[in-house]
This record gives sequence, C-alpha cells and structure tokens, in this order.
Amino acid sequence: MKIYTKKGDKGSTALLGGTRVSKDHIRIEAYGTVDELNAFIGLIHDQEAAKIFRPLIKDIQHSLFSIGAALSTDPQKTKVKTARLNSEDIALLETSIDQMEADLPPLKNFVLPGGHQANSLAHISRCICRRAERRVISLHAQEEVSPFILQYLNRLSDWLFVLSRTFSHNSNSAETLWLG
Repeated sequence: MKIYTKKGDKGSTALLGGTRVSKDHIRIEAYGTVDELNAFIGLIHDQEAAKIFRPLIKDIQHSLFSIGAALSTDPQKTKVKTARLNSEDIALLETSIDQMEADLPPLKNFVLPGGHQANSLAHISRCICRRAERRVISLHAQEEVSPFILQYLNRLSDWLFVLSRTFSHNSNSAETLWLG
C-alpha cells in the first residue's frame, strides 16, 4: 500500500465512510488537534520522569486514537464502526488525578509552566488538549459528538495539569507561582 494517494492534493480529504471534505473543515481541525495532542503525549511517555505513568499514558493514547477515529467518521455513515469511550475511561483519569493530588501540596496560587522538561511538556499537552476540546465543542455545535469525548478531553486536561505538578514535585523542582 502506498502512503500517498494524491487525492488530497487539491485540499480535500476523505472521512471514514468515504465522504470528502475540505482539509480545513471543523471535523478535520478537531481530529487533527487530537492527533497533535497524542503526539505530544507520546513525548511525555518517553520522559524518564513519566516512567511510572507509562501504562496509563499508553491507555490515554489508545483513547485519543479512538476519539480521532470517532471524529473522523462521517456521522451519516452509520455502518462504520469505531471504538467508543465510556464512563470507565473518564473514571480512570479521575482516579489517577486523585492519587497524584494526595501526594501534592495544596494549590493556593496559579503556577507557571516550567522548571523541569517533563513539567513543560505536560503543560504544552494541556494547552493542546484545551484547543482540541474547543475544536470538538465547535464541531458539536454543528453535529452531535459523544458526550464522553467532551468529558474525556476536559478531564484529560485536568490530568495533564496535575501530572505537570507531579513531575515538579517528584523532581524536587520548585513550582513558579504566578505573581499577578
């Protein structure tokens, strides 16, 4: 199978189900941003500081791929089957957040990204996750999107924030407080 088809050379791409849309369609923006997020989470996975989180990070990457598949499917093509998220996927993130927060000092100020490379990568991923969430919400305003996708992205950005704090805590890197 060749990787290039030349079918997108004029600015369109195919959704799962065969429908062609412009490459700047909100659906493409949504799943493209989820794909970008997945790539950055892969970079977090490769950090030594993330070693204990690697199994969960792989689960997250699989969930993000499932989200991308769902978002890249033409909603009118009901016979196309993709993996679906459920409440257990969201609960997995919530449990991890609760476990990490149990070891962290209470947050009394906003914190600035940085201080440790893994911390910065988690913050970059959090920002991309928020952008993905905004793109999915824009798509949802036009066509129904699973509420589990919206909830998952919202919870994932929370998880990435707490992960950034955990990386700082575990590396004894001081968090930089916002002085605004």
